[in-house]
Amino acid sequence: MPFEMFELSGNLLTVKIKGILTKLELEKIQSEALSTIKKKIKIMVILEDFMGWELGADWGDIKFAAQHDHIEKIAIVGDEKLKDLVFAYVGNPFRKLAIEYFDVSQIDKARTWIK
Repeated sequence: MPFEMFELSGNLLTVKIKGILTKLELEKIQSEALSTIKKKIKIMVILEDFMGWELGADWGDIKFAAQHDHIEKIAIVGDEKLKDLVFAYVGNPFRKLAIEYFDVSQIDKARTWIK
């Protein structure tokens, strides 16, 4: 499985994604997150050996983001060269919540920022 989801503490949900993310896997992440979310949360996404998104999938569906506004902020940790692509995918700066991207060498800074 190319992703892991676990809660570090309190209202911080951490997701680690590896390889190529498929639409089906994204839906599974969203479903598992919904079962965890009981209040306002913060999310840390760690991209490890991330190679992008499944080609040909419909990535334009934003229902999850529109229907679930209880996410306070998102920290994304990954290779710096992916920053612009990831920001385009998550809709930064067009979303109402704070989203920051950190290079893999800045994971401690990301953990401090998300808290």
